Amino acid sequence: MSSVVRFSEAASIALHGTVLIAKSDKFLNVTKIAEKIQGSRHHVAKVMQRLSKEGYIKSMRGPTGGFVLVQKPEKISFLDLYQAIEGRIIIEEWPEGSFEKKLLGNITQKMTQDFIEFMGKQFVSDYL
Repeated sequence: MSSVVRFSEAASIALHGTVLIAKSDKFLNVTKIAEKIQGSRHHVAKVMQRLSKEGYIKSMRGPTGGFVLVQKPEKISFLDLYQAIEGRIIIEEWPEGSFEKKLLGNITQKMTQDFIEFMGKQFVSDYL
């Protein structure tokens, strides 16, 4: 099955994991997140480490440790989380008269802009 747009597993883990952390009334550890999203514990750990480094969550060590949000859920957009994992989205402009521009117009730029706008309007708090 083919798809024009594909969401990486890491970006999906970031979104789902952050919402799960926000929903929890206590620290949520890697094992519990991985179980709930049916993902690899190792991959979840890597993604959570990246989100921690970017300042969206923090981790607490110990038997009752886990992750907690650093920012309020209404301040964290899905675009923030996506870009924390995948990097800043750049809309590439094709030179006028280029082969790509002649064949595809500005469809990829429009799709990218629509994605940015959609993700920027989705906040963690919307899914609690």
